[in-house]
Amino acid sequence: MRFVIPGIRPSGAALQDQSRTATPAEAIRSGADYIVVGRPIIQSPNPAAAADAVVEEIHRALESQK
Repeated sequence: MRFVIPGIRPSGAALQDQSRTATPAEAIRSGADYIVVGRPIIQSPNPAAAADAVVEEIHRALESQK
């Protein structure tokens, strides 16, 4: 079984119309195998930088679990 977690919002991002959200780090610490991050990246003025920030937050969460 794999856990796919939608509604991911990076730390400090607007919730928009999402009623239940988690940060990438919260999702990873809660056992997510995959996360879904859409609008915070595609609506960013710099999508590559936004994606890089999400990846960095995931790396920090994984490192803290070691």
